[in-house]
Amino acid sequence: MSLIVTGTIGIDDIVTPSGHANQVLGGSCMYFSAAASFYSPVRLVAVVGEDFPPAFRDSFKQFPNVDLQGLETRKGGKTFRWGGKYHANMNSRDTLFTELGVVGEHPAKVPGAYADSKLVFLANSPPAVQMGFIEQLPQRKLTVADTMDLWINVAKDDLLKLLKRVDGLVLNYDEAELLTGKPNSVSAGRAILELGPRFVVIKKGEHGCLLVHRDGMCALPAYPTEKIVDPTGCGDTFAGGMMGALAHQLQDSSADAGSYAAVRRALVHGTVVASYTIEAFSLDRLKQIKKSDLDKRFEEYAGMVRV
Repeated sequence: MSLIVTGTIGIDDIVTPSGHANQVLGGSCMYFSAAASFYSPVRLVAVVGEDFPPAFRDSFKQFPNVDLQGLETRKGGKTFRWGGKYHANMNSRDTLFTELGVVGEHPAKVPGAYADSKLVFLANSPPAVQMGFIEQLPQRKLTVADTMDLWINVAKDDLLKLLKRVDGLVLNYDEAELLTGKPNSVSAGRAILELGPRFVVIKKGEHGCLLVHRDGMCALPAYPTEKIVDPTGCGDTFAGGMMGALAHQLQDSSADAGSYAAVRRALVHGTVVASYTIEAFSLDRLKQIKKSDLDKRFEEYAGMVRV
């Protein structure tokens, strides 16, 4: 099935206990697309400014399954920029600066050639922007959204409207508690289903993820790794691997894209891709691996969780 994503592409400055990286390619849409491209072609819709380095655009050549027809370079605009510093445990971070640039303006339009997209992922952006995006995709069969604490705090009404229109939601455990008022992730997941989605994936960092689906529930651990360099983008690559795997699994257009079995298996692929992202800054590690590396780690992981 055709897969499309919208979100941010930016330039990051990152400091972790393992080192630092300045002026590197970042953004939710970028991480998602790179991860998904190992499994399926992916259509990218995002906007950057005139200051977006040509070398960053060339980086996508290493991910040929990413279609850049929907990447707009806005004349006179400035690319989204973000800086963050991670604490010693890598589970929390401080935002050093955020410069919205073109992200604070009107969003990129969906190219006409993308209008037949079936699988839709709404990477982190304002809920109203996400809503406007899906309204341009009348043939969608599965729509999954990401969100964050900012939108829960300042745009909750828009987010609640969006949740009635999507099939799945991806967020972390703190955000799930903030949205529902329930500190228990299982209870929070069930409460989110009452808001509209068919399933919710609650990310728990080094402790893996929880899937709460109307047809079942499961918890998956993270892939155990000792090499932790930079957690930035792991959640987005996790989502990209999940959605890319779903697109690959569901070649039959009559298949149920959001079934419990399909989503559960796809989460394993998301977990595996994220385990590589964390091993280097930006896209550096994903540029070094092949699909065969993902397949090998998938089998290792499947063996670990099999009972």
